[in-house]
Formats: sequence, C-alpha cells, structure tokens
Amino acid sequence: MTIQSVKGTRDLYPELLAPIRRIFDVWRNVSIRHGFLEYEGPTLEMLELYREKSGDELVGQLFRLTDAGGRELALRPEMTPTLARMVAARINALPKPIKWFSIPTLFRGENVQRGRLREFYQWNIDVIGAAEPAADAECILVGIEALRELGLTASDFCVHISNRRLVTAMLEAVRIPAEAHGRAFALMDKASSMPEADFAKVWDAAFSEQLSADRLRAVMSVPNPELLKSELGGAVGGAELEEAVLQTATVLSILNNFGVGDFCRFDMHIVRGLAYYTGPVFEFYDRSQNERAICGGGRYDDLLGKLGKSREPAIGFGMGDVVLALLLEERGLSKPQQAEQVVFVADADPACRAYVYHIAAAIRRCGIPADFLYTHQPLHKQMKSADKRGATTAIIVGDESGGGEAVQIKDMKKGTQRSVTMESMLQDPRRALEAAP
Repeated sequence: MTIQSVKGTRDLYPELLAPIRRIFDVWRNVSIRHGFLEYEGPTLEMLELYREKSGDELVGQLFRLTDAGGRELALRPEMTPTLARMVAARINALPKPIKWFSIPTLFRGENVQRGRLREFYQWNIDVIGAAEPAADAECILVGIEALRELGLTASDFCVHISNRRLVTAMLEAVRIPAEAHGRAFALMDKASSMPEADFAKVWDAAFSEQLSADRLRAVMSVPNPELLKSELGGAVGGAELEEAVLQTATVLSILNNFGVGDFCRFDMHIVRGLAYYTGPVFEFYDRSQNERAICGGGRYDDLLGKLGKSREPAIGFGMGDVVLALLLEERGLSKPQQAEQVVFVADADPACRAYVYHIAAAIRRCGIPADFLYTHQPLHKQMKSADKRGATTAIIVGDESGGGEAVQIKDMKKGTQRSVTMESMLQDPRRALEAAP
C-alpha cells in the first residue's frame, strides 16, 4: 500500500523549498531592518483560546484533538491569539512598543484549492503598545517593502485600507442594531468574492430596511474617508466618526511620507472577517485579473484585554507563503537566490583523496559552500556532477594538477583555469579563490 501525503499539505523537495526559503529570507531581513524581533510559540494551543478570540468561522476550521488528560487542544490556525497570550503573560516586563515578527507553520481545515492549503507558512508582523497611526503605517510599509524586495512593483499589487470604526459608524447611522454588526461585517467581508446579485440578495434579506445593497455599494465606494459623511446625507456624525476619519486619513498621509502612496488606496469594502479587529484594517491585493488577497491585517486593541490583562493597543498582519509563491511564479520572480560561490572539490588521482577532504574542510570553515563526491570517479564524471550541483568553481587535485604540490581552480562558467599552491589553498582558501587568474 502506498501512503499519500495528507490532502492540503506539501512535500517540499529541495527544488520546491528553495524559492520558499528565499521568501523567508526576505521576510526575516525586512523585519529586522525595521526593528522587529523574532519570536515563536507552540504549534498546539488550548482550544478555548480560539473559541474566545478568533470568531466562529475560524473556529470551524480548526484541527482539534484531545490529550490523555481530556484537555481539548487545537493546531494553531493563526498566530495573533498566541502572541496576545504570550505578551499578556509578561506585559509589565516587556518594553513598549513591542515589535515582534514570526514565520510559523499554521493549519486550517479549509477547502483545498489553488492558493489555499491546510498547512502553510505565514509571516506575522505585530506592534503592541502603540496607538499612534504611525504604527499602523509602519506595519503596512513593512509588507510593501518585502514585496518590493521580492521584485514586485506598484503595478503588481495594491494595499486596500479601511477602518472598522468607520464601518461601525456607518451601520449605526442607518440604525442597524449593534447585535447585528457581526453579521453585517461577515457579509461585507465576503462581498468581493460573491457575484453582485448573490450578495444583494443575501444583504437585502437581512438589512434592506436600514440600508439596501445598492445604497451600501455607493457608500462603500467613496474614494477617501472624508467623503463618508456627505455620502450618507449627514446621517452620521459625532466624535467617534471624526476620530476614525482622522485616524484613517493620517495613516494614508504617513504612507505617502514613507514614499509608498502609489501602492495604497482607501477602500471601505475591506472589513476583515476576524472578530477581534477594532480600527484600521487592510489587505494587499494582486492587481491582475485574479485579484487575489496576498495578505491582510489590522488593529486589534481589545484582544489583550479579553485575556484578562490591561487593554493594550495593537496592530499587525499575516502574509501566507502559498499565494505569494504563486504570484512570484506567475511574474517570473520565483527563481531562488543562488549562493555567490559554490565550490566543488575533485581529485584526478584517487591517491590524492585526502587532499579533497582537507580542502573542502578548509573552504567550509571560511563560510563558503563546498561539496565533493564520497568516492573517487573519473574526473569528467566529477565535473559533470559539479555542474549538476550548481558549482561556480571547481578545485582539482591530483596528477593533472601537479601531484600534491598544486591545485587547479576552474571557473565553471567561463571555463578558465589557474594554478595555486596547495599550501596557499589550505592556509587561506578565500584569498586563493579570489586571486586573479
């Protein structure tokens, strides 16, 4: 019987993992460059953590299990509840603002389709302890910079930015009761993935008396937050709305000052489905006809308070690797970064085999990748193996290179060769490799 991998998971062979590792490297480097520290949490969490913090839809996608003690556990479907739990445990000891990032493996029992798996990696960026709009803007900036470093431009993706407070003010203005806001948010979050007629039917069945689907579409199409009040005909007002408008406009202004305004637009359709968002929310979208969401996030100021600790302002996002890898592949940007130099050590004479080990060890200690075959083979087969392994340089020892007194250094791309002494190669491999022919 042949056992297959679990549906929705991946067997990442080296050639498949390499472009993903390139994504990880960019995520990590960009995070550190912007002052974020890396953390990690457990893959298993108490089921109750997600029942309380993540909303019904995500709880329905959990992979659950029960341990020997009868405790209900779950594989983590997202990182934010874990982060909130960890921060809450040390809230008084951690210097603020807390700027952390992680690249965990996550699990969701979703319907498997192109760009959506049940096991995936996700880059998480979070700032805790900062209520200023600059924190929101910096989180968005970090995501933009990572995609730019991977080769994407403003013609490839756009960040759609909204504010849950603005949407709440709109719902209150048309007298949709507070207890129905969750339902309204859930419907609006799905609007972009539904045919207009289907959305209108579902929305009007629930809220047509307060706000028709056609009117909702007009309100949510305003190009900037300042126009929301006039679009509603003056029905909405008060300090809450003014603060939300100012907060959103300030985030957009700071992004302009960061020099990434061309990547951003205001879009009231963005509400985010997770239950804990409280303020600005955003999603990165592929600009192609696919219009896929690349990542999403927002402000979640109440989450730590729900864990029994003091309320702390917080903002963050998650970016999965699956959709991003597909996007890079479609744009011809998925080729993994190659090491600047990879050395293959070969022996023309099996009597010189010991030199292969000496040289390979010396090169590796210098931080340069080096490889060799475990047994002697004819030199032409060793060179063929070096080429298959992507070697940029070959070092040949043996009779063809002057016995054990000298070695030949071959440039695998140019085909040129030069000779150096064995002593210089062993004493300073980096200098020997860098010396001009």
